[in-house]
Amino acid sequence: MDRNYKNINLKILLLLLIITSCQNNRQTDTTLPVTIEKDTFNYLPTSTTRQVVKHHYYTLSYNEKYENAEWVAYSLSPKQLSHQQIERPRFIRDPLVKTRSASYKNYYPNGYEKGHLLPAADRRFSIDAFDETFYTSNVSPMDHYFNGGIWNQLEKQVRYWAKRYGKLYIVTGGVLQPGLERIGRERVAVPDYFYKIVLDYKNPKKVRMIGFLVPHKDLQESLKDFVVPVDSIEKLTGIDFFPALPDNLENPLEASKHPEQWRFVKFESWQR
Repeated sequence: MDRNYKNINLKILLLLLIITSCQNNRQTDTTLPVTIEKDTFNYLPTSTTRQVVKHHYYTLSYNEKYENAEWVAYSLSPKQLSHQQIERPRFIRDPLVKTRSASYKNYYPNGYEKGHLLPAADRRFSIDAFDETFYTSNVSPMDHYFNGGIWNQLEKQVRYWAKRYGKLYIVTGGVLQPGLERIGRERVAVPDYFYKIVLDYKNPKKVRMIGFLVPHKDLQESLKDFVVPVDSIEKLTGIDFFPALPDNLENPLEASKHPEQWRFVKFESWQR
């Protein structure tokens, strides 16, 4: 056999070994090991679809009719906050959604972005946790300026609160109702409103909750302008948030709004 031919084959083999090694390293590398505290409090909302999917680092309720998660629930602690840069994977269907989550292809060329519900930035402490946020069950169609504007500011605000106050429980999603715009072959619904609810339950004697209902459009207002009683979000969605809370605690928390209990910080949008 020609020596040059052997050398070429050897180079190809070495290249394949390097590529395989890199892929394996990414799959097994945990980046910044974080001990995930076991939640003793059941923070999950009710599901109107009974299709609850539990991943390692978050839980969701998928609504096949609208091809969206009606909610995504997760906890966020200071230990989990990291600025570690991790290579973004491709969006893929959620392997645990029995009815199949919508394909990312529905988003082209409809002008909407794949907006995260659980932000990828909240799961930078490990590659596995980060990759889980790229299931299509964890995204909704979002306007470019909404996703990079007010929604991005709200995500940063929640991270700030987790760092300042400690472990928080978050539930977020789009308001799914008849008459919404649909995109793609699978007719993915485009919510007119998105919500986010944050619960601080570290001290059962000093529990606090805050809810946001944000119109899906380019907005310049303050986040405080979108604080609403959680009861109003429950009426829109038909979901009971934090049903595990005792009624004598849950009812007054959800019926009122207390933005003064939370320190707000102005964050810049990343698309301005």
